[in-house]
Amino acid sequence: MIRPLLLTLGLFFQTAVFAQSFDHSHKAFTGILKRHVVVYDSGLKSAVNYHMLAQQPDRLNSYLSSLSQVTQTQYETWTENEQQAFLINAYNGFTLQLIVNNYDQFESGDADSIRDLGGLFSSPWEHDFFSLLGEKRTLDWLEHEKIRVDFDEPRIHAALVCAAVSCPKLRAEAFTKRLLEQQLEDQMATFLCDDDKNGIDDKGVYLSKIFDWYGSDFGNLRAYLRKYKNDLADSDAEQQLLMTQFKIRYLDYNWQLNSVENR
Repeated sequence: MIRPLLLTLGLFFQTAVFAQSFDHSHKAFTGILKRHVVVYDSGLKSAVNYHMLAQQPDRLNSYLSSLSQVTQTQYETWTENEQQAFLINAYNGFTLQLIVNNYDQFESGDADSIRDLGGLFSSPWEHDFFSLLGEKRTLDWLEHEKIRVDFDEPRIHAALVCAAVSCPKLRAEAFTKRLLEQQLEDQMATFLCDDDKNGIDDKGVYLSKIFDWYGSDFGNLRAYLRKYKNDLADSDAEQQLLMTQFKIRYLDYNWQLNSVENR
């Protein structure tokens, strides 16, 4: 009886130590992003140097391995901000890994976008190529069954980046528990400031397809956009338009890889 008890206590101790030692600043991921993400257009956009990242994947793989070691039990002891930052970084990090693992297809011309990495009967987002919280997972599970279900937070749609030109910019830093509110707010404001993705013209308000695909997450979309009128509108007249029952149209989505070559 003593030996099984000691083994149980040992596992409990290791779990407790790992839970306490997990780096919620995600310093390693910030280092990777700062090295491989190029921010441009006055900070509104970013692109990834996938060629360099594919040549030096060890740091990314090591960081993602540390995420995969987190158990469901450990995760449940964390604060909501810790959980949310963890999941957003996981989504963005494993998306980078998916591109890097298949980068030879982009170099050969066999792939132009992340969508080209899917199988005959499945999309790349349905491919269970990584482990998280004790099970094999897909990017679809992470976004649609975990993040969107567990958190009533529409700003995550400006934070999750699917490796496409039309996506919101990938930050050159990790999301952290301490800065999460500021980072999410900045992501949404920046996304709406980018006239190539969202804006106002003589036809009304034009928006990224993201607001169409996930419209239910934003509730009353017009009311939601009014909260960001200073970011979406470039003039007093445009701000006045946002106070009306304005027309909305959605732009075509550019799925081309968000690489430095395509900026």
